[in-house]
Amino acid sequence: MVSPKQDNAWLRAMPWVFVLIWSTGFIVARFGMPHAPPMKFLAVRYALSMACFLPWILLAGVKWPTTRTQWLHLAVTGVLMHAGYLGGVWAAVKAGMGSGLSALIVGIQPVLTAIWLSSVGGQGAQVSRRQWVGLLLGFAGLVLVVSRKFGAGGPGDQANLFNLSFAVMALFSITAGTLYQKRFVQSCDVRSANTVQLAAALLVTLPLTLLESEPMRWNAELAGAMAWSVLGLTLGGSSLLYLLIQRGAAATVSSLMYLVPPCTALIAWLLFDEPVTAVTVAGIALTAFGVSLVVRSPKKP
Repeated sequence: MVSPKQDNAWLRAMPWVFVLIWSTGFIVARFGMPHAPPMKFLAVRYALSMACFLPWILLAGVKWPTTRTQWLHLAVTGVLMHAGYLGGVWAAVKAGMGSGLSALIVGIQPVLTAIWLSSVGGQGAQVSRRQWVGLLLGFAGLVLVVSRKFGAGGPGDQANLFNLSFAVMALFSITAGTLYQKRFVQSCDVRSANTVQLAAALLVTLPLTLLESEPMRWNAELAGAMAWSVLGLTLGGSSLLYLLIQRGAAATVSSLMYLVPPCTALIAWLLFDEPVTAVTVAGIALTAFGVSLVVRSPKKP
């Protein structure tokens, strides 16, 4: 039996575990992208993730959403946060955009979320002055972290209207998905909720695979990338993101995305010996400080 103290410790650790897992996304892309087109890779990822969730749901007796409205809201978030976000990022990188620029574009999400929340107002929706400072400092740190990647990818590392449209689609998809889930999705078991989201993403992604002529070339790197995408990123990362959105304020949860590129840079340094410069370290520190301003609880009078 889990004690309240252990439960509180897990709740405090949950955001940082999420950041660590989510940061491996670009690492997975580095291993898998050369061997598979993006939509086919993601379609297989969604299908295998559902194949893992379904037996777990049946054995554990997990309840499914009880109304059509709940199913619809979960399906919408699945299309936005899986098919739209992941499909956009992977398609942009496959079309020649560097990981630095794609990370920077998607990294605008916390600011977009804050702008929307401030414009609609409402109880609990306001973004404080301290949080605005934190969001802007976090974005400045993000720019420093990814700046060394600009133009560093060779002739294929370039932005054009084609791949830029994919990255912008990913940005608006993850922003809209976060806000939509917080507003409309009722609390339910994360396993059944994630399965509904994945099914909706799969239905949208499958027709797009017909547009890809490139086959999937299975080897150790692709198999490893797929295994971690399913077990780590989807079963772990996506489930944690769902829980975080349900439990926290949208602006606070979105600000955690700022920490993903810095954490990715550290993982790449450990795995691939990619250089970590003084500018990168300064960007990581500035990003961490900015996020701390956003997530810090307000002082009680």
